[in-house]
Amino acid sequence: MIRYVTIACLIVISISLIILMYRAIKGPTNPDRAVALDTIGINLMAIAGLMAILLITTQLNDVILLIGILLFIGTVAIAKFLEKGVIIERDLD
Repeated sequence: MIRYVTIACLIVISISLIILMYRAIKGPTNPDRAVALDTIGINLMAIAGLMAILLITTQLNDVILLIGILLFIGTVAIAKFLEKGVIIERDLD
C-alpha cells in the first residue's frame, strides 16, 4: 500500500514541478519567480524524501539536508537582490 501512495505522491509532485517551471519562466514579476524557485526546491526535497521511502534507504537524508541549506542561501540571496538590487555590497571609501 505504501508503495502505491508514494508513487502517486511522486506523480503529483512531478506535475507540480512542471507548473512551477512555467511560473518561474513566465512569472509576471520577479518576486513571483523567486517564490516559484523556492517552491521548486521544496518539491525537490520532497522527491528525495519519497525516493528514500520508496528505495528503503537512509542515504538520501544527506541530500535532503544539502538541498535545504542551498535553498536557504539562495532564498536569502534572491530576497536581498530584489530588495537592494545588489547581493554583495562593497564600500570603496
